[in-house]
Amino acid sequence: QVQLVESGGGLVQPGGSLRLSCAASGGAFGRINMAWYRQAPGKQREWVATISSIEYTNYADSVKGRFTVSRDNAKRTAYLQMNMLKPEDTAVYYCHDGWNWGQGTQVTVSS
Repeated sequence: QVQLVESGGGLVQPGGSLRLSCAASGGAFGRINMAWYRQAPGKQREWVATISSIEYTNYADSVKGRFTVSRDNAKRTAYLQMNMLKPEDTAVYYCHDGWNWGQGTQVTVSS
């Protein structure tokens, strides 16, 4: 059974950076598209970014130019580098492999 575990969240000031990690156990990680989603309080979960098995990337307009998704298949880990963070980026961030979800990691952007 595949397990996804996110880490790297925290409290950061506006304009700051964080790097989230999503470690996968089980499954064929290198052949699977990995996506990041986020859910802010009182809002629906929304898609943030995807990296395909051949490292094609795609981003939501709200994060384009500020966030970068990447993967290291040898480490079975996907990453989300978040720069120029804004208060509206505050949310629980989840990784998703098309079937499984991690438990999420909280990102809070506040001064």
